[in-house]
Amino acid sequence: MSDIEKLSYEEALRQLESIISELESGKLSLEESVDFYEQGQRLSAHCQALLEAAELKIQRVDDDSKKADHAIR
Repeated sequence: MSDIEKLSYEEALRQLESIISELESGKLSLEESVDFYEQGQRLSAHCQALLEAAELKIQRVDDDSKKADHAIR
C-alpha cells in the first residue's frame, strides 16, 4: 500500500490543494512542476476512489433500508 492510499479523503484533498497552489505560483522548475503534477494526479485518483467507495456504501444502505421498509409492509 502506498503512502497515498493510507490518506483519508480530507488529508489527500489538503495535499492536492497545496500542490495546486505550488503549481499556480509559477515558482517551480519544469522538473518540479512535472513531479508535482504526477503527485497531484495520484492524489486526485485516490480522492475519486474514496468518493466512489462512499457512494457505494450509501447506495447499499439505501437499498437495505428500502428492502426493510418493503418487508415491513
